[in-house]
Amino acid sequence: MYSMLMIFLFIIFLVTLMLLAATILSKKSNNDKEKLSPFECGFDPKSLARLPFSMHFFMITIIFLIFDVEICLIMPMIILIKLCKLINWFVISTMFILILLIGLYYEWKLKMLNWTN
Repeated sequence: MYSMLMIFLFIIFLVTLMLLAATILSKKSNNDKEKLSPFECGFDPKSLARLPFSMHFFMITIIFLIFDVEICLIMPMIILIKLCKLINWFVISTMFILILLIGLYYEWKLKMLNWTN
């Protein structure tokens, strides 16, 4: 037990010594305004930060995320075949897929799936 404590203290001392050496040796010499400003690939960082974006593109992204999560919910249904009665599994799966199809029809009816307006 005593040897484990000594090893632990030695490791803590060694890590502290390395961190201290790295802090002392890595001082920056030039702290001018240009080096401290953020690099934005040639764009002026003082300009307008928020640019307008396409709301339609945002809605398609949200629809994709929703259907991606629904695929993750459908995958365990394969395992549920073994755990449930077949009729219960069929009813649950049919209801879930019916809800998905109703949502898809609703988005299609509102023309959210069309890329151009």
